[in-house]
Amino acid sequence: MTDSKPTASSGTATESKATYAPGTPSWVDLGTPDLAASVGFYSGLFGWQSEDMGEAMGHYTMMNQGGQPVAAISPLMSPQQPTAWSTYISTASAEEIAKKVADAGGQVIAPPMKVADSGTMAFFMDPTGAAFGVWQPDQFTGAGMVNKPNSLSWNELSTRDLPAAKAFYTKVFPWTAHVNAMPDGSEYVEWQIAGKSVGGGMAMNPQIPAQVPPNWLVYFAVANADNTVSRAQELGAKLMMPAMDIPQGRMAVMTDPQGATFAVIQLG
Repeated sequence: MTDSKPTASSGTATESKATYAPGTPSWVDLGTPDLAASVGFYSGLFGWQSEDMGEAMGHYTMMNQGGQPVAAISPLMSPQQPTAWSTYISTASAEEIAKKVADAGGQVIAPPMKVADSGTMAFFMDPTGAAFGVWQPDQFTGAGMVNKPNSLSWNELSTRDLPAAKAFYTKVFPWTAHVNAMPDGSEYVEWQIAGKSVGGGMAMNPQIPAQVPPNWLVYFAVANADNTVSRAQELGAKLMMPAMDIPQGRMAVMTDPQGATFAVIQLG
C-alpha cells in the first residue's frame, strides 16, 4: 500500500446522491451463483439492508447502509461469469471509453447499455486479463457513502503485467500512474487524477496460482478489522490474508462462502 490514505476519491454525499469526477471508481457489485446466500452473508457481516430491484432488473439487489446505496449483489448473468466483486469507474461517456479500451488493446465484454433511467454501463477486460466496468450516471450516480464503516473505500488492481496495465489505464482514463517503491523491490502504483489518488495497482505475487486471473480487489472500510474477520469466519468466509497493519490502518483479505474475494480496512 501507500502512504496516502485509501479513499474512493471524490465521492461526496449530497442528500441521497454522491458525485464522482470522471475516472473515479464510483460503484461495486457482486456476481454470485447464490443470491440469497450472498445477501445473507454481507447483511450479516456489514449490517447492510437489501432491496431487490425485481424480476425486470434481473433481481439486481441494492445493499444499503443508513439509507444510502453502498453496493449491489446480483445473480450471475451467464455460466462463464466468475463469482467476483466488480469495480465500476465513473465516466461522462461510456461509448468514448469503449473506443479507448479497444484502441489501447483491451476487450469490450459488454458494450455500453442503458439501464432504465439510472445510467449507462459497459464492461471490459484490460490487456492483462483484469475485468472492470464503467458507469455513465443519469439518475443513479454511484455509492451514496464512501470511506465510512461498511462502505467502499478503495479499489486495487492486481496484475501479472504492471507495465502493460500502466500503459493501458493511462490511455483510457484521465489517470497518471504515481509509482511508490516498496521495501521488497516491487512497486505500488497510485492511479491519480490531478494529483489525487483514486485507486491502486500492483504486480501479483508469483506464488499466486496461475488459474487466479488478474483482478480489481474491492476494499470496504470497517470500524474494527479484527472483529470483522472473526465475524466473517463465523459466517463461512475463508481468510486469505490475516489482519495486518499498514500505513493507512489495518487490513485483511477474505473470500466469501461463494468464492468472491474482498478486503476490509480499518482506516487509521
